Amino acid sequence: MSLGFRDVACVRGGRLLFSHVSFDLAAGDAAIVTGPNGVGKSSLIRIAAGLLAPFEGRVACDGDKALLTEAAALDAERPLVAALRFWASLDRAPDPDARVARAVRALDLDALADIPIRLLSTGQRRRASIARVAASEAPVWLLDEPANGLDSVSVARLEAVIARHRAGGGIALVATHLPLGLPGAQEIAL
Repeated sequence: MSLGFRDVACVRGGRLLFSHVSFDLAAGDAAIVTGPNGVGKSSLIRIAAGLLAPFEGRVACDGDKALLTEAAALDAERPLVAALRFWASLDRAPDPDARVARAVRALDLDALADIPIRLLSTGQRRRASIARVAASEAPVWLLDEPANGLDSVSVARLEAVIARHRAGGGIALVATHLPLGLPGAQEIAL
């Protein structure tokens, strides 16, 4: 499993956001994409996900990917666990119910299992979105501002979930403007 960028450039709206970005991530690795607003952190994550083509360069990814963006990507009318099960049932990994249960427990969402997504607070919806990524068991996680809306306890949970993912051989590419404890992570400063 790996994720690599070779001399990648990104142009959005006729404006060059970044160029000559190169890095390699292997099993257990992480990288933190940093920089001011508007510099292209989210665009880099979208390029890694295959949602945006690089202007120049190439991206190689060996392994399924799970993407976290600002949008929750969860049906607002469904109860939390049902919304997570919907996505987990589409993933390649076996036993979606067990994967969802592990993710819900890891992000301390058990008490909210039957609450519709629309009634969750901003931080609870963010943890639910992180649970969706965790339940996928995809080897490559692409996380765009995962700590937005989280309190310090929830940020610690996020860090623990990413650490477990990496310890199991997973890769995490994280765009953030907030400090996150990801020991040994490469920094990609834009």
